[in-house]
Amino acid sequence: MPATEILNNLKENKINPIYFLQGEEAFYIDQISDYIENNLLSAAEKGFNLTVMYGKDSKMQDILTNARRFPMMAERQVVMVKEAHLLEDFNKEAARDMLEAYVLNPVPSTVLVFCYKYGKLDGKTKLAKSLKKQAVVFNSLKLKDYELPKWVTGYITGKGYRVTEMGAQLLTDHIGNNLERMANEVDKMIINLKPGVTIDEQAIEKYVGISKDFNVFELQNALIFRDSMKANRIVNYFGANPKSHHPIPTIALLYSLFNKVLLAHQAKGLPPKEIAALIKVNPYFVKNYLTAVRNYPLYKVIKNIEYIHQADLAAKGIESPVITGENILKELVFKLIH
Repeated sequence: MPATEILNNLKENKINPIYFLQGEEAFYIDQISDYIENNLLSAAEKGFNLTVMYGKDSKMQDILTNARRFPMMAERQVVMVKEAHLLEDFNKEAARDMLEAYVLNPVPSTVLVFCYKYGKLDGKTKLAKSLKKQAVVFNSLKLKDYELPKWVTGYITGKGYRVTEMGAQLLTDHIGNNLERMANEVDKMIINLKPGVTIDEQAIEKYVGISKDFNVFELQNALIFRDSMKANRIVNYFGANPKSHHPIPTIALLYSLFNKVLLAHQAKGLPPKEIAALIKVNPYFVKNYLTAVRNYPLYKVIKNIEYIHQADLAAKGIESPVITGENILKELVFKLIH
């Protein structure tokens, strides 16, 4: 069940006795658990009917003892297990059997929530199969890079604002797929904006602190057009601001760029929409990749991917560990263009 459906059901008072929230992307797990913690009980009811436990300090027996209590002067109680992935009892068969027995016969007036971040239960176990049948199980997956601009656009739209395609791409390239950080940056930005305005690169530069001239997005554009002067200015700026522009994420994005250019070579002659679907970008940006196809012959694209691989090893200290990140990027950009 997707996060939006779970949240909509909760808002409509369609509440399940057990929620098992698991997966690599913590943002949605926090979003659902925060809603349950903050909205299912009134302020007066929380004192007696909200129990928050932490996996590292808890035992399954204690969790289930709390879950079997009846609410006090309220319709329901909430038992929230945060950091459930640190609960050692998940590795013990007796404790798993104990939880499975509860899952098959839960207390209707209890809402039991497990926040199992950065991993998931083995789907082959009896417990996982029982949870799938009886509880609301949410698997929170990391977004792919090409999905991020759409997510950013949707998140901003949901807040009552609009964002330009370039603005969404700029946020994506700078912040990456940490949705919690992305949401925080967007939330801080819109505090300063009038309701309903369109967020563009100027607003992002002003309120998020991303330079519209010196960022990975502009570096990619400089490489697409083989503009060595602009590319070197950007790399020099990165070198002067190493905390904001670590070489490893930059190298990863450059790999993504030339991997897409490689795919675009194979898609030459197809309609732009089909090319966009193949290389997984917004159709708005297809013209840039076709420009890169013209500027970089196929053999050069393949060679550039090899250069990027070598730079990645150097940045991780596997090869040439004495070279600074700034010099690795400078050397890489020179090789990519020439």
